[in-house]
Amino acid sequence: MNTLDYLVIGAGPAGLQLAYFLEEKSDSNYVVLERAENAGSFFEKYPRRRKLISINKVFIGSDDPELKMRWDWNSLISDDTTMRMGKYSHDYFPSADYLVEYLKDFAKQFKLKINYKSEVVSINKKDGLFIVKTATGDTYQAKVVVVGTGTFKPNTPDVPGIEHCENYIDYSVIKSKYNDKRVLILGKGNSGFETADELIGSAALIHIASPSPIKFAWQTHFVGHLRALNNNFLDTYQLKSQNAVLDATVKKVEKRDGKLYVTFNYSHANDEVEEIMYDHIIVATGFRFDDSIFGEECKPALAINNRFPDQTSGWQSTNVDDLYFIGALTQMRDWKKQTSAFIHGFRYNAACLFKMLQLKYNQVELPSKPIECSVDGFAQHLTEHINRTSALWQQFGFLCDMLTVNPDTMEAKYYEMLSVDFIHETDMWDQEHQFLLTLEYGHIDISENVFSLERIPEADKGKESKFLHPIIRHYYKGELLSEHHMIEDLETNWTNDKMHIQPMKQFLQDAFNDIKKMKKNMVEKVM
Repeated sequence: MNTLDYLVIGAGPAGLQLAYFLEEKSDSNYVVLERAENAGSFFEKYPRRRKLISINKVFIGSDDPELKMRWDWNSLISDDTTMRMGKYSHDYFPSADYLVEYLKDFAKQFKLKINYKSEVVSINKKDGLFIVKTATGDTYQAKVVVVGTGTFKPNTPDVPGIEHCENYIDYSVIKSKYNDKRVLILGKGNSGFETADELIGSAALIHIASPSPIKFAWQTHFVGHLRALNNNFLDTYQLKSQNAVLDATVKKVEKRDGKLYVTFNYSHANDEVEEIMYDHIIVATGFRFDDSIFGEECKPALAINNRFPDQTSGWQSTNVDDLYFIGALTQMRDWKKQTSAFIHGFRYNAACLFKMLQLKYNQVELPSKPIECSVDGFAQHLTEHINRTSALWQQFGFLCDMLTVNPDTMEAKYYEMLSVDFIHETDMWDQEHQFLLTLEYGHIDISENVFSLERIPEADKGKESKFLHPIIRHYYKGELLSEHHMIEDLETNWTNDKMHIQPMKQFLQDAFNDIKKMKKNMVEKVM
């Protein structure tokens, strides 16, 4: 039995993305195992109503393929810029059927090594190697296993009587079934509101319930919170159309005479307890990771109410060496903050992970390029990347570009697309000065109306910017020495000389002066 360098489990978008890099950018021996007959099978069923909430903005006023990825949330990274979702649909919110077609073609286009109909039934580890078995009786041996199975197991709340409810994964999508019925939907995420929106015209009454209030994506900048295209239901609640949103904990569900009786404990009504009758209850409380295929010797530790594998800054299991995670599973590292739960976020995580794997297992240095170690040299590279990068745009505050300066030789290197946490947790650059570039939102209080924020159009007030804006931070030996916020711009075009370039150059000049002063002090101490 041959030993693979990498065994990837799951041919969803994350598995395809990592396989692309393994196929096109390395000589590694790898295989992807997929239980279905084709790539992207998850999206053959989900979302249940078939419309994606990931945008597909084809026309952006530019032909720059890198810039286009800022508003293309479905495509994977590749050197072939014709392999983009816009080739399949121009709809802003396309049908999931197009995504399945795209992912199938992506796998074929790049001749990715995928074994279909290969459902993994067990993963064990012996003598430092993983032993992976499939339902068809095949056995694989690998040095590194990368799991991209996603979260397909329902996250069912522990409520007495929950077995009487239907689940989002298999509830009937035939709307006439709910004609004149009383319906309760558990969960205030997009799947719950997507379901409610479809049933508004059929059901006599719809309630949506969870213990916590609704969070809106436009307020939090987390695209997994309630999106505008799914919030029509809120009008029907506030305009007295028989529907309601309940902030309440479900204490129990009872079935009596063919009806379902739910006992609620309200969050904002002095702990009032009430029983309400329904004909149907649909549980839309999300998904969780299924760890049942792992043997005890390599079962990964779990996090976030045991919903996801616990991971290091390099997406490795915290308790199992050489076991990594990609795709929606990586959201454990930026839970409900950035975009690792979605294709437009985790495609960059996979690209970043590939570089880390090459460094650790194949002794390939992290890609970088030397640049002129001067204020002008730094400003030129930073300005270029600030105005083009899609990785830092999509994974705001989570991924970064990095400039390093060797204080002895004053040589500088530019690294693209690395994990901020990884940089802070490794000692690779301890002897060098680091300049980290991120794009980040400013702080907005939950009580503020995001559509009427006060803005200060002054170049030296960039730290008060509320919208997405570039931040450059200067570190040495893990210590933050200084930071510069470039003021936000309506069209996210940070090229104005007075407002953007000159303030950045002044920050860089001050930083260079500090580097030289620190170097001088160190020399004097030695003498």
